[in-house]
Amino acid sequence: MKKACLIVLVVILSLSCDRQRVFEEFRPIQGQAWNSNDVLHFNVNINDTTTAHNVYISVRNTGEYEYSNIYLFITAHSPNGSQVRDTVEITLADEHGKWLGRGAASVFTLYHPYRHNIRFPFRGIYQFDLEQAMWIKNMKHISNIGLRIEKAGKSR
Repeated sequence: MKKACLIVLVVILSLSCDRQRVFEEFRPIQGQAWNSNDVLHFNVNINDTTTAHNVYISVRNTGEYEYSNIYLFITAHSPNGSQVRDTVEITLADEHGKWLGRGAASVFTLYHPYRHNIRFPFRGIYQFDLEQAMWIKNMKHISNIGLRIEKAGKSR
């Protein structure tokens, strides 16, 4: 009986831990490398314009990734047609070469804070376009790029 109650409690806690999430999706990098011309699109339906949100960029890299960081171009398109473009540096390893993301086997996932406590001014579909902005045309050993949007108040 105690074991069954413990299992139910673990399931309930794991399901309730992510109530802040509004959107989360990963895009696989096709082929052997992420070409600088390949744009990853994320379409997010935003209904709540009053709550503050946090936006994270997720990077999954293998242990064979040759650099300690990655640069990305991020373009956010709002439903009213306006857009904002940023260049973001994401540090993936410390100065000793230790990967900062959480890993399983030789794949590491890092959630990088992109924007905190922002309010989306319009309801509708926001499109986030992500491009690799490294000086290498084909980035090897990046397996997935993701976008996560959650209600503010929870910190990754």
